[in-house]
Amino acid sequence: MTEEKKIEQSVTGSEVIEKGKGLAWLSYLGILWLVPLLAMKENEYCKYHVKQGIMLTIWFVAISIVGAIPFIGWFVIWPLGYIFGIVMAIMGIINSATGKYWRMPLLGDLTANWFKF
Repeated sequence: MTEEKKIEQSVTGSEVIEKGKGLAWLSYLGILWLVPLLAMKENEYCKYHVKQGIMLTIWFVAISIVGAIPFIGWFVIWPLGYIFGIVMAIMGIINSATGKYWRMPLLGDLTANWFKF
């Protein structure tokens, strides 16, 4: 690949990130992933973070359901699952607002396999 094409791709990539990072951070705040999905549906940077936001929302729903199991769910699964989810949301917000493609531990690999939009 020529040097000009590399420069052109990096400029195009940075433009996509700059346009998308204003809304991409909303992806990690529950159902608010709908905002960047609908407003910036052609932006690859937003779509990347929206996919992770959807997976994080699924995580919170699953933890809420499994956390209803008496004792072990109440005192182990629910608190640890929510702490993990909140840490992932904070890290996702920080990384998406600063323009980084960040893959969540545990859930990031599932995201790449489950969502194809």
